[in-house]
Amino acid sequence: MGAAGFIAPRHFRAIQDTGNDLVAAYDMFDSVGILDSYFPNALFFTEHALFDRHLSLLKRAGSPVDFVSVCTPNYLHDAHIRSGLRLGANVICEKPLVLTPSHLDALLDIEKEEGRKIYNILQLRLHPAIIALKQQVEQSAVDKMYDVELTYITSRGNWYYASWKGDERKSGGLATNIGVHFYDMLCWVFGPVKQNVVHVRTDDRVAGFLALSRARVRYFLSINYDTIPIEVKAQGKRTYRSLRMGHDEIEFSDGFADLHTQSYREILSGSGFGLEEARNSIQIVHDIRQAAPVGVRGEYHPFISRKA
Repeated sequence: MGAAGFIAPRHFRAIQDTGNDLVAAYDMFDSVGILDSYFPNALFFTEHALFDRHLSLLKRAGSPVDFVSVCTPNYLHDAHIRSGLRLGANVICEKPLVLTPSHLDALLDIEKEEGRKIYNILQLRLHPAIIALKQQVEQSAVDKMYDVELTYITSRGNWYYASWKGDERKSGGLATNIGVHFYDMLCWVFGPVKQNVVHVRTDDRVAGFLALSRARVRYFLSINYDTIPIEVKAQGKRTYRSLRMGHDEIEFSDGFADLHTQSYREILSGSGFGLEEARNSIQIVHDIRQAAPVGVRGEYHPFISRKA
């Protein structure tokens, strides 16, 4: 589901690389020529009802699909996960799994009722640099606290605000749309949240402070090109990613190419990331949406004062 989206080709490749077959694909938009490069024989539907009917007939005929992969807009994940479960399939869903903790709780019940599993793509947990960082933290003194600074700026044009991504009701807002996997990674490495403070939250940026069990994290996320450092702009780049721990830079810009395939391998082996493992990040972005920004005070990120 969501075959015309930006992230869908990574799922096509993962399905192909793990030796599996895509039976059917759905998207309300029909710009899916990319399917020819992976699964030209897959049936394609632009209406969800017809897609669901086809898979229901396969189920009744004794040949149900094993997995349904959900790559649709964030606000549709919950409904499409439920649809996949009703088809008798396990479900693989892009992040964010759902937009609120209450949706997660409901899915836990449905998962048990249907006897199927829901898996979330949390590929940063599979990145070699992040795995090494987690091992470093685990091997350090149990009372050691780390100072962490996360900066992620990915420039977006005016189209962003006209799309579902610019509608907080559909995307969950900027922190959810571009930051949820970073929050998951931080909790996976440094432990659960003790305090969540939001300094700034606008349409084009969000900045705040997270006190985790093992780290004090200042973060800055933005889609505004003007917030990118001058030296990075001089290189012609429109994206800036930085994760600093003390005086050390944790480089994880490379190595993303195969992480979806690795995620699928983990899922197919029965060790993928399930519902409860998505809870920390979903709770964080939900709390960010509900919080009243406190402004420039306390433990704030140095980019907070950058002008648009």
